[in-house]
Parts: sequence; structure tokens; C-alpha cells
Amino acid sequence: MSAVFADVDTGIDDALALIYLLASGADLVGIASTGGNIAVDQVCANNLGLLDLCRAGTIPVSRGADRPLSGRCPERGNIHGPNGLGYAELPRSRRRLTEHDAATAWVRAARAHPGELVGLATAPLTNLALALRIEPALPMLLGQLVIMGGSFDGQAAAEWNVRMDPQAAAEVFAAWAGQPRQPVVCGLELTRTVVMTPDMLDGMAGPSPVIRFIVDAMRFYFEANRDRGLGYLAHLHDPLAAAVALDPLLITTRPAMVEVDVSGHPGTTTADWSGARRPNAQIGVEVDAAVFFGRFTQRVEGFAGRLS
Repeated sequence: MSAVFADVDTGIDDALALIYLLASGADLVGIASTGGNIAVDQVCANNLGLLDLCRAGTIPVSRGADRPLSGRCPERGNIHGPNGLGYAELPRSRRRLTEHDAATAWVRAARAHPGELVGLATAPLTNLALALRIEPALPMLLGQLVIMGGSFDGQAAAEWNVRMDPQAAAEVFAAWAGQPRQPVVCGLELTRTVVMTPDMLDGMAGPSPVIRFIVDAMRFYFEANRDRGLGYLAHLHDPLAAAVALDPLLITTRPAMVEVDVSGHPGTTTADWSGARRPNAQIGVEVDAAVFFGRFTQRVEGFAGRLS
């Protein structure tokens, strides 16, 4: 299994994505923390605490950007709760952050695994854009890049990760233009087809601390979506992207040239599917949600059981 480097703004669904990676036995070689759903220091604390919860070995966690490249941060909502984990709580970890920042961590991981590293970005792309400024050859060094971000059907407002830092997203997509391996992009129109409901969560209930954590986090997520008029449910945006990072064949993709609006409607993404311009992304257009949930449930339940 390829080495994976994850950039997250943990976040309920980011937390489930990390748990899924660990439950799948992924070679997680590093975690970058980005301010997004919540402030970066809380993201760092959540990442360190999750590694403790999952009894993970030594996995470097690096502090990254707390604000977008422009310095102007959109107002954060309360979809994930004050600590980003809903009703779940994690004890303070004794693990320590790396002495280098997250952009440097991206570059070091890519150089350590040239042509093999799978980058997973389920957060604003600030750290990755800064890493590209350090090492412009990142698109060639990475074996694959999977991004959870954007919306390409014209039915949704700007997706949060891209809206948080549209300039960073624009720089990342520009860097992959004409490259032989384009990022695999899981946009909202794809991730919103992966819906968890309370009955699905009830089926995972058990005595394990990992399962209790998931139940407590997801209960808040359900309530937040209900209050937003979306129903008592949750879309597993980031866990789907994590699953794609491990198995790209889980989804069907279509090549496109992605552009990011950085001024008029910041964060709005558009896709040119015509083929007239060289693509800079492979956009996910279809997923078998039942297959994804089958893997997620089997792996996480088995992992949680082994830890209890």
C-alpha cells in the first residue's frame, strides 16, 4: 500500500477520514494541520488526540496555516462544534508537533517517497500552495493527489475548503495544468451522494472507545445538518476522499480544466469538460455509495474491535 500524507482541518468528517485510513492499515507518513473548520491549534490538538485514541504509532503531525493566503478568513460556522468534534471529547495528548511547519512537511514527505506518495487534502489548500512555492516540482514528485473540494454542477454555492482559501486552490490547480497525473477531485456533487443516517450509525454501536467517539461526533453532525434544513443525516465528504486515496477505482472520474474564482464570487469552481484545454483535474462523477459504506463499516468496526 502506498504511503499517504494527509492535510486536514479536523473537523468531524476529517476525523472519520483519519480513522478510516488507520483502520485500513494505510502507511500514514504524516499529517498536516490546517485552519479551516476550526482554528489550527485546535486542529493540531484533535489530530494528536485521535492518534492516541487509535493507538497509532509515531506519525508526525505538523502545524500549518491558520489563515488563507490573502489573510482574510471567512466566518466559521458551528457545523462541527466548538472543538471541531461535535459532542466527542479527546484527552489532551502528550504527543508533540514537529518543529517544522506543514508546508515543509508536504515537501519532505514527497521527497522521501518520490513518485509514490499519495497526498490527501480534505482541508483548505493553503499548506499545499505554500509547499508548491517551496518545491514547484511537487506535481511530479507526488504519485497521486486526492482533493475533497469544489462544486462543479452549478447547483451549490462555493464549497467550504475552496471558499476558505480560493487563491491557494487556484495556485494548486494551476500547478497541475498539463501534468501527466492530475489530482482526483471529490466535489460536493459526488460526496453528497454518500449519506450516513442514524440507523447506519446505530449498527456500529459498541463498547469500543473509537465507536463511542464516532457516535458522539456524528450525533452533533446530524443535529447541525437538521438545523440547516438538510435533514437528520450527514454526508461523509472527507471519508470518501480518504477511501479514494486508497482505492482510486472506487469512483468514476472525468477529466476537466478547473478554474477557481478569486474575486467576483470567491471560491466558486467551474469545470471545462470540452477537452479544448489540457485538463488539470480528474473530477469524480460517480460512486457506489453502498460499496463505500460496506468498506467503511467493515474496516472501522474491525479496527475498533481490535483496540477494545
